[in-house]
Amino acid sequence: MAETDYYKILGVSKTATDDDIKKAYRKLAMKYHPDHAKGDKAAEEKFKEISEAYAVLSDKEKRQQYDTFGSTGFQQRYSQEDIFKDFDFENILRGFGLGGTGFSSRRKGGQNTRFSFEGGAPFGNFSAQHTPIKGSDLVYELPITLQEVMTGASKQIRFQHGAQSENLTVKIPKGMVTGKKLRIAGKGEPGPYGGPAGDLYITTQIQEDQMFDVKGHDLHIKRSLKLSDALLGVTLAIPTVDGKQLSLKVPAGIKHKTKMRLSGNGLPHMNEDTRGDLYVQIDVQMPKHLNKEQKKLVEQLAESGL
Repeated sequence: MAETDYYKILGVSKTATDDDIKKAYRKLAMKYHPDHAKGDKAAEEKFKEISEAYAVLSDKEKRQQYDTFGSTGFQQRYSQEDIFKDFDFENILRGFGLGGTGFSSRRKGGQNTRFSFEGGAPFGNFSAQHTPIKGSDLVYELPITLQEVMTGASKQIRFQHGAQSENLTVKIPKGMVTGKKLRIAGKGEPGPYGGPAGDLYITTQIQEDQMFDVKGHDLHIKRSLKLSDALLGVTLAIPTVDGKQLSLKVPAGIKHKTKMRLSGNGLPHMNEDTRGDLYVQIDVQMPKHLNKEQKKLVEQLAESGL
């Protein structure tokens, strides 16, 4: 489907105000209106084009839909009937000092089925068939814990689609970290004109944990060391998200904020047997005050060349 740039057609920017859009349309309508371009087929097509652009951009809801979904998405949601529905060209053009166009909306069985211009037809005669269109997709953000990411979980959700609320049990696989999506077909908004319903997308948001920070599938934890332990080296017990205790040997002379990696002890990857890593940040504590004995020992160390 060809892209249609309504802003370019009217010669305005995407930030144009309603007044800017009206002025641009008035200028072009004065040039291409059938009263001024009698018998010029190219002008008739241009008038049709600028009028369609104005019908969309001058309507707050249609403009928002066009800006949100782009030309293709907009055209899937709006037929030309929908674009020109309840749009009074007669009064608009007369307000510009131009003659009427004979624009009319013909109805059949209570449904808009055809638009035409009587006596001249600068828009031509065209039919707009109501074709089935898929409904909009829905997104549901689901909070989960680190433990649920580790093992997977069944979660009960309640969501609104169309005019009804629905309860649904969702199986969250292990490894479904923040930003991952599950697609549940046919649980989105109903489609217009009898089209198929859209889909429901479940996205997860990992809740804040008191012990671990999460970055993708990797986990981060901090451990503080006394200056003496940093100088001499020490072995630390490090907890894991699945309840284990790991021994981490910190080498002598480690620097402040050094990160040490425990490979394969992070969060699992979806549909894989691999896991991210666990990173331990070593923060070396510097004493703010020294007692007499400590100060004497440090002075002795200084004299020894340390």
